[in-house]
Amino acid sequence: MLQLLRAHDGDARKGHCLSPDSVQHINVKIFAEPGTPLPEEAIPVFHRWIKNSVCPEMLIDVAEYSHVPAGPGTLLIGLEANYSLDNRENRLGLLYNRKAALDGTFQSRLKQAHEAALTACDRLEKETSVKFDRKTLEVFVNDRLLAPNNEDTWKSLEPELKKYFEGAKIEKVGEPRDLFRVAVSTK
Repeated sequence: MLQLLRAHDGDARKGHCLSPDSVQHINVKIFAEPGTPLPEEAIPVFHRWIKNSVCPEMLIDVAEYSHVPAGPGTLLIGLEANYSLDNRENRLGLLYNRKAALDGTFQSRLKQAHEAALTACDRLEKETSVKFDRKTLEVFVNDRLLAPNNEDTWKSLEPELKKYFEGAKIEKVGEPRDLFRVAVSTK
Protein backbone atom coordinates (compact mmCIF):
# COMPACT_ATOMS: atom_id res chain seq x y z
CA MET A 1 0.00 0.00 0.00
CA LEU A 2 2.79 2.45 0.88
CA GLN A 3 4.53 1.64 -2.40
CA LEU A 4 1.33 2.45 -4.30
CA LEU A 5 0.98 5.80 -2.53
CA ARG A 6 4.59 6.69 -3.22
CA ALA A 7 4.17 5.83 -6.88
CA HIS A 8 1.08 8.05 -7.03
CA ASP A 9 2.97 10.87 -5.33
CA GLY A 10 5.75 10.66 -7.87
CA ASP A 11 3.23 10.95 -10.68
CA ALA A 12 1.65 14.05 -9.08
CA ARG A 13 5.01 15.75 -8.78
CA LYS A 14 5.80 15.10 -12.45
CA GLY A 15 2.82 17.16 -13.55
CA HIS A 16 0.11 14.50 -13.74
CA CYS A 17 -3.28 15.87 -12.85
CA LEU A 18 -4.59 15.37 -9.33
CA SER A 19 -8.23 14.30 -9.28
CA PRO A 20 -10.03 16.66 -6.86
CA ASP A 21 -12.42 13.89 -5.88
CA SER A 22 -9.50 11.87 -4.48
CA VAL A 23 -8.77 14.60 -1.91
CA GLN A 24 -9.70 13.87 1.69
CA HIS A 25 -8.68 15.59 4.97
CA ILE A 26 -9.95 19.07 4.10
CA ASN A 27 -9.37 21.66 6.80
CA VAL A 28 -11.02 25.05 7.15
CA LYS A 29 -9.80 27.88 9.38
CA ILE A 30 -12.14 30.82 9.94
CA PHE A 31 -10.28 33.76 11.40
CA ALA A 32 -11.29 35.66 14.51
CA GLU A 33 -11.80 39.39 14.29
CA PRO A 34 -8.43 41.18 14.49
CA GLY A 35 -7.16 41.73 18.03
CA THR A 36 -9.26 38.95 19.55
CA PRO A 37 -7.32 37.15 22.31
CA LEU A 38 -7.48 33.39 22.84
CA PRO A 39 -10.50 33.02 25.17
CA GLU A 40 -9.65 31.48 28.53
CA GLU A 41 -13.11 29.93 28.75
CA ALA A 42 -12.45 27.69 25.72
CA ILE A 43 -11.34 24.70 27.83
CA PRO A 44 -14.57 24.34 29.84
CA VAL A 45 -16.62 25.06 26.72
CA PHE A 46 -14.87 22.29 24.78
CA HIS A 47 -15.31 19.90 27.73
CA ARG A 48 -19.03 20.74 27.72
CA TRP A 49 -19.14 19.96 23.98
CA ILE A 50 -17.70 16.49 24.72
CA LYS A 51 -20.12 15.88 27.59
CA ASN A 52 -23.18 17.02 25.63
CA SER A 53 -22.15 15.52 22.25
CA VAL A 54 -22.86 18.79 20.44
CA CYS A 55 -20.86 17.90 17.32
CA PRO A 56 -21.58 15.06 14.90
CA GLU A 57 -18.05 13.69 15.40
CA MET A 58 -17.07 11.62 18.43
CA LEU A 59 -15.17 14.06 20.68
CA ILE A 60 -12.54 12.62 23.00
CA ASP A 61 -10.37 15.15 24.86
CA VAL A 62 -9.12 18.72 25.17
CA ALA A 63 -5.49 19.82 24.99
CA GLU A 64 -4.18 23.27 25.86
CA TYR A 65 -1.22 24.74 23.97
CA SER A 66 -1.75 28.44 24.58
CA HIS A 67 1.72 28.57 26.17
CA VAL A 68 3.23 27.91 22.71
CA PRO A 69 3.78 31.22 20.90
CA ALA A 70 1.93 31.28 17.57
CA GLY A 71 0.90 27.68 18.24
CA PRO A 72 -2.11 25.41 18.07
CA GLY A 73 -3.97 27.10 20.96
CA THR A 74 -6.78 25.06 22.51
CA LEU A 75 -7.51 21.76 20.79
CA LEU A 76 -10.68 19.68 20.94
CA ILE A 77 -9.66 16.20 19.85
CA GLY A 78 -12.14 14.00 18.07
CA LEU A 79 -12.09 10.63 16.38
CA GLU A 80 -13.13 11.88 12.93
CA ALA A 81 -12.03 15.51 13.27
CA ASN A 82 -10.37 18.02 15.57
CA TYR A 83 -11.61 21.50 16.35
CA SER A 84 -9.22 24.10 17.71
CA LEU A 85 -8.87 27.73 18.54
CA ASP A 86 -5.70 27.87 16.51
CA ASN A 87 -3.19 30.71 16.79
CA ARG A 88 -0.59 29.67 14.21
CA GLU A 89 1.19 32.57 12.56
CA ASN A 90 -0.33 34.72 15.34
CA ARG A 91 -3.72 34.62 13.60
CA LEU A 92 -6.43 33.33 15.90
CA GLY A 93 -9.20 31.35 14.29
CA LEU A 94 -11.37 28.29 14.50
CA LEU A 95 -9.66 25.40 12.70
CA TYR A 96 -11.69 22.38 11.64
CA ASN A 97 -9.31 19.51 10.83
CA ARG A 98 -11.04 16.57 9.14
CA LYS A 99 -9.08 13.37 9.82
CA ALA A 100 -11.42 10.58 8.71
CA ALA A 101 -12.25 9.92 5.07
CA LEU A 102 -15.69 10.83 3.74
CA ASP A 103 -17.64 9.51 0.78
CA GLY A 104 -18.60 11.92 -1.96
CA THR A 105 -16.93 14.52 -4.11
CA PHE A 106 -14.43 17.27 -3.37
CA GLN A 107 -17.34 19.71 -3.36
CA SER A 108 -19.30 17.70 -0.78
CA ARG A 109 -16.23 17.26 1.45
CA LEU A 110 -15.39 20.97 1.26
CA LYS A 111 -19.01 21.83 2.09
CA GLN A 112 -18.95 19.46 5.08
CA ALA A 113 -15.72 20.97 6.46
CA HIS A 114 -16.84 24.56 5.85
CA GLU A 115 -20.24 24.00 7.46
CA ALA A 116 -18.69 22.22 10.46
CA ALA A 117 -16.34 25.19 10.96
CA LEU A 118 -19.18 27.72 10.62
CA THR A 119 -21.34 25.79 13.10
CA ALA A 120 -18.48 25.66 15.61
CA CYS A 121 -17.92 29.41 15.18
CA ASP A 122 -21.61 30.04 15.92
CA ARG A 123 -21.40 27.93 19.09
CA LEU A 124 -18.17 29.56 20.26
CA GLU A 125 -19.56 33.06 19.75
CA LYS A 126 -22.52 32.15 21.98
CA GLU A 127 -20.35 30.53 24.67
CA THR A 128 -17.14 32.60 24.68
CA SER A 129 -15.92 36.14 24.05
CA VAL A 130 -14.43 35.36 20.63
CA LYS A 131 -15.98 36.83 17.47
CA PHE A 132 -15.25 35.50 13.99
CA ASP A 133 -14.84 37.23 10.64
CA ARG A 134 -16.59 34.77 8.35
CA LYS A 135 -15.33 36.67 5.31
CA THR A 136 -11.70 35.64 5.92
CA LEU A 137 -10.70 32.00 5.96
CA GLU A 138 -8.19 29.45 4.75
CA VAL A 139 -8.68 26.00 3.28
CA PHE A 140 -5.96 23.35 3.72
CA VAL A 141 -5.49 19.84 2.41
CA ASN A 142 -3.83 17.88 5.20
CA ASP A 143 -2.10 15.42 2.87
CA ARG A 144 1.32 16.45 1.58
CA LEU A 145 1.73 13.17 -0.28
CA LEU A 146 -1.42 13.46 -2.37
CA ALA A 147 -1.65 17.25 -2.58
CA PRO A 148 1.75 18.93 -2.20
CA ASN A 149 1.75 22.72 -2.01
CA ASN A 150 2.72 23.29 -5.63
CA GLU A 151 1.32 24.68 -8.87
CA ASP A 152 0.05 21.29 -10.09
CA THR A 153 -2.16 20.90 -7.02
CA TRP A 154 -3.31 24.51 -7.36
CA LYS A 155 -4.24 23.98 -11.04
CA SER A 156 -6.21 20.86 -10.11
CA LEU A 157 -8.10 22.35 -7.16
CA GLU A 158 -8.51 25.98 -8.25
CA PRO A 159 -11.65 25.36 -10.38
CA GLU A 160 -13.31 23.42 -7.54
CA LEU A 161 -12.46 26.11 -4.98
CA LYS A 162 -13.72 28.88 -7.28
CA LYS A 163 -16.92 26.95 -7.87
CA TYR A 164 -17.58 26.53 -4.14
CA PHE A 165 -16.52 30.05 -3.09
CA GLU A 166 -18.11 31.74 -6.11
CA GLY A 167 -17.13 35.39 -6.38
CA ALA A 168 -14.50 35.20 -3.63
CA LYS A 169 -10.85 36.15 -3.96
CA ILE A 170 -8.85 32.90 -3.69
CA GLU A 171 -5.08 32.69 -3.69
CA LYS A 172 -2.57 29.93 -3.02
CA VAL A 173 -0.37 30.75 -0.03
CA GLY A 174 2.53 29.23 1.82
CA GLU A 175 5.80 27.63 0.86
CA PRO A 176 6.33 24.27 -0.89
CA ARG A 177 7.05 22.55 2.44
CA ASP A 178 3.70 23.71 3.89
CA LEU A 179 0.37 21.95 3.52
CA PHE A 180 -1.50 22.96 0.39
CA ARG A 181 -3.36 26.08 1.51
CA VAL A 182 -5.46 28.81 -0.01
CA ALA A 183 -6.64 32.11 1.46
CA VAL A 184 -10.27 32.95 0.75
CA SER A 185 -11.73 36.46 1.07
CA THR A 186 -15.42 36.91 0.46
CA LYS A 187 -17.23 40.19 -0.02
